[in-house]
Amino acid sequence: MPELPEVEALKDFLTEHLVGHEIVRVLPVAISVLKTYDPPLSALEGHEVAAVRRYGKFLDLATADGPHLVTHLARAGWLHWRDRLPDGPPRPGKGPLALRVALETGAGFDLTEAGTQKRLAVYVVNDPQEVPGVARLGPDPLADDFDERRFAELLTGERRQLKGALRDQSLIAGVGNAYSDEILHAARMSPFKLAASLSEEETGRLYAALRDTLTEAVERSRGVAAGRLKAEKKSGLRVHGRTGEPCPVCGDTVREVSFADSSLQYCPTCQTGGKPLADRRMSRLLK
Repeated sequence: MPELPEVEALKDFLTEHLVGHEIVRVLPVAISVLKTYDPPLSALEGHEVAAVRRYGKFLDLATADGPHLVTHLARAGWLHWRDRLPDGPPRPGKGPLALRVALETGAGFDLTEAGTQKRLAVYVVNDPQEVPGVARLGPDPLADDFDERRFAELLTGERRQLKGALRDQSLIAGVGNAYSDEILHAARMSPFKLAASLSEEETGRLYAALRDTLTEAVERSRGVAAGRLKAEKKSGLRVHGRTGEPCPVCGDTVREVSFADSSLQYCPTCQTGGKPLADRRMSRLLK
């Protein structure tokens, strides 16, 4: 799933390639991705792109004197830039193509979604705050005013485990499954530790890991073409998606805890005092 660093990089890429250009055609292929109907998709046509913004994991294409095209790429969605779009309209079918946006130059981009769980979402709105997911977002962790004091206030009384708290978009915007693993590894904390139980020193350590991990990921992604961002993300991850590999810090084996539709990865030596966390799903499979 694209998270804050990848969406930030897409925002920068699209700012360079879209701003100042006119949208001449928006072609829906998979109607299921459209989550709004008023204004219609056609309301974007004939308007110049004025700005591209990021809200958490949401991308916002703001047009001059027109509506906004807001997109959430979900787990398997992606944006593919094309210097020259194919001639003729795309054919609806079972392929991954969901939406095409064409500019007056002949360039444009496709939104695609792999797999069977169709969660890619596209909204056409007059204000991004009309999108429920945007309206409920917590603060952006890379914002200038997101300091350690504000972070500590968010965690006060938070009885959830750190893994779940970091992924809650209404608490902190933009962090998902991958970077929550990376942040907790950098902070040397168990994903199962209760957020409200952190000491002042631990809160400061987690805040530093949050800011540093995301800032470094954004810097790695900056200037990378849209088509290469997924590979860049994977190459920079230390524990997420690396079950069975040695931890790059201590050499211990990276372990995994599986859930119904996701998993987390961690290093026992770095994060849990050498003790493996219980993986109930895997335990049931081994019985």
